[in-house]
Amino acid sequence: MNRTLHAAAGLAGITALLLAGCATQPAGETSTEDVTITYSNFISNGGNEENLAAIVEAFEAENPGITVEVTTLPYADYGTALQTDLAAGTVADVFDIEYANYAAYQANGVLAPLEVSTPDAYRPSLLEAYSTDGASYALPSSFSTVVMFYNADLFDAAGLEYPSAGWTWDDERAAAEALTDEAAGVWGDHQPVSFYEYYKVLAQNGEQFLADDGTSVAFNTPGGIEAAEWLVGKSGTVMPTIEQGQGTPDFDTNLFLEGKLGMLHTGIWMFGAFADVPFAWDIAVEPGNTDQASAVFSNAVGVSAASENVEAATKWAEFLTSSQTMVDIRLDAGWELPPVADEQALATYLEKDKPANRQAVFDSLDGVALPPVVAVGQTEMQDIIGEELVEAQAGRKTVEEALASAEERINALLAG
Repeated sequence: MNRTLHAAAGLAGITALLLAGCATQPAGETSTEDVTITYSNFISNGGNEENLAAIVEAFEAENPGITVEVTTLPYADYGTALQTDLAAGTVADVFDIEYANYAAYQANGVLAPLEVSTPDAYRPSLLEAYSTDGASYALPSSFSTVVMFYNADLFDAAGLEYPSAGWTWDDERAAAEALTDEAAGVWGDHQPVSFYEYYKVLAQNGEQFLADDGTSVAFNTPGGIEAAEWLVGKSGTVMPTIEQGQGTPDFDTNLFLEGKLGMLHTGIWMFGAFADVPFAWDIAVEPGNTDQASAVFSNAVGVSAASENVEAATKWAEFLTSSQTMVDIRLDAGWELPPVADEQALATYLEKDKPANRQAVFDSLDGVALPPVVAVGQTEMQDIIGEELVEAQAGRKTVEEALASAEERINALLAG
């Protein structure tokens, strides 16, 4: 995988001024014969450039007369380059976006509405994530989910049943307490104290981050406080404290690799990193309290509203995101998961080992918690809730004080 999606919120700081400036350009429509379309991406950077080239080659063979010119940038540079292109009116015909940025792009007219020829090819929840008022403005290109990894050897040694789809927070807490042996450096659980975990545990407790109209927060409720206490309360009991290293880069990964962590909440992009550990491990759908809710991180492609070749660009976007060629290449390469609805097309993925319970990846899609997004101030909103929760984790504020402060700060941000 070319990046850690769990930390991704990359382009949410794009200003409405830049986006609106691009939207004023007239969109054109030309014949799909003998045209060249441009595609700017970050998804293939870091090892999948040849895989993308193979998809392009297959598309061009199937669509004579359409040529695809690809620009690939590192994820860290992509946002700045895209902002520059939007401001200059030089944005590619097709370009990568993330869910966290979709609302800003769509609201400001950057994305062309798409005539999708095969909407049933996509998983409904993923296709709907990039739709507004019933119209698709981008197509999901891949997805990853967050699941619960567990060290089966530690469970066996403690005489515990393995996590299952029916587990609740209480089951997870009981197992984590039984697994924790601080004197031996073994911890029962690890879940980052962050925006990305908090909106998810809110959903697992039947709550939501934003009010329905998106103009204020909705998390400062008894259920929201309970969700924050569930997350923060792991620190120092079944999970290391900040002083012990929790929250530093790769701390949780290394703890699991060393065989000293019973359960770990993280994304399926870690399968490769854990493939050769000297102990048995597997995955399960994350437990919830009142509801099942799993985090899904996805990439998508949009077609520029200013493109002169919308029809050809849409053909490429559909091929890139739903063709069997794409599915085969992604699965063979372990390059995130294709967003297709056809379970049979994904059969080879389920047949792979380590982990054995790969079905949990798809079961987690039965209850999806998407990141709350706002058109302006996304990064700031994420930072505020993260800062306040860490204050509670460190003991400098109570959970109630932290959420009250976060509510005040984020509402002021949303009010402009």
